[in-house]
Amino acid sequence: MSSKILVDTIVSALEDIKAHDIKVLDVSKITAMFDFIVIASADSSRQTKALASNVQEKVKAAGGNIFSVEGEQTGEWLLVDVGDVVVHIMQPTVREYYDLEALWEKRE
Repeated sequence: MSSKILVDTIVSALEDIKAHDIKVLDVSKITAMFDFIVIASADSSRQTKALASNVQEKVKAAGGNIFSVEGEQTGEWLLVDVGDVVVHIMQPTVREYYDLEALWEKRE
């Protein structure tokens, strides 16, 4: 499955459960580990978990693989590794604190 199809599937899955501030960063020129980072915000730990679950279901249904999921214990920041795409689902305060967008955009 192409990275572009994966990204479209992931963004759709995030929109289904009302994630907000969804950003897609193309990092293929910065790292060989993955092609895209998708970052989204959720209003509660319950929503972060629901979003991560929906992403996993939609990716699997589209024929993709889930390599790992991290952060399910607290739900403040969940990471879903889909191979060529890494998905970060974060509560706003955590997202603001770590500012992943700035970290990756500075490297471009």
